[in-house]
Amino acid sequence: MDKKEMLFVDHLEELRKRILLTLAAFLLSLCGSFVYVQNIYAWLIRDLDHELAVLGPSEILWVYFMISGVVAIALTIPIAAHQIWLFVKPALSKKEQKITLSYIPGLFMLFITGLSFGYFVVYPTVLGFLLSLSEGQFQTMFTSERYFKFMINLTLPFGFLFEIPLVVMFLTSLGVINPMFLSKARKLSYFLLVVVSILITPPDFMSDILVTVPLLILYECSVTLSKIVYRKKLKQSSDNVIKMKKTS
Repeated sequence: MDKKEMLFVDHLEELRKRILLTLAAFLLSLCGSFVYVQNIYAWLIRDLDHELAVLGPSEILWVYFMISGVVAIALTIPIAAHQIWLFVKPALSKKEQKITLSYIPGLFMLFITGLSFGYFVVYPTVLGFLLSLSEGQFQTMFTSERYFKFMINLTLPFGFLFEIPLVVMFLTSLGVINPMFLSKARKLSYFLLVVVSILITPPDFMSDILVTVPLLILYECSVTLSKIVYRKKLKQSSDNVIKMKKTS
C-alpha cells in the first residue's frame, strides 16, 4: 500500500470515528430528552384548544420519540459541528482553526432561532389558516401523531435553513465557495428558496410571503458575510506574501 492509499485509509478511519462520536452524542441526547419529554409535551400543547386523540397504545410513544428526536438534534448540532471541525483541523492554519471554531456556538444559536421562528411565527399562522377553512364546515379532531408531525414538518426545516449564513462563512473561509459564485447562483437560489417556501406552506399568499422573505434575506446575508470573509482571506494572503518577500 503506497502513501496515498494509506492517507486515504487514515482519512476514512478518522471520518468514521467522527461520525460514530456524533451518533453516540445524538443517542445520549435522545435518552436525556426522553426523560423530560412529558414536560416538553405538556408545554407544546399548553395553548391548544382541541384535545388530541390517540389511535393506538404505541402512538403516544412514537410522538414522544419525535419530540425527543428534535431536542436531540438541537443538542447534537454543536457536537457534530465540533467533530467536523476536528476532521478538517489538520488542513487549517492556526488562525483559521480559531476562526472556524468560533462558528460552533453560532450554529447552535441560529438553529434555535430558526426553530423559534418556525414555531412562534410560521406554525401558528399556517395552523390558523387551515383551521379557518374548516370553521363551520367540519368538526376538527387532531390525532397526537399527525398534529406533531405537522408541527415538526413546519418548524424543523427552519432550524437548518437559518444556519445557511454561518455555513456559507465556514465554507468561504475554507475556500470551498466564494461570494462571486453565490452572486452568480442568486437567481437559481431564489427560485429554489421560493419553491421550498411554497412546499412547506398552504396555498395562501400571506403565508408564502411570510416564509419566502426571511429565506431571501438569509441568502443575501450569506452573500454579504461571504464577501467579508473572502476579503479578509485575500488581505491575509497578501500580507503573508509581503512578509515572505521582506524575509527573503
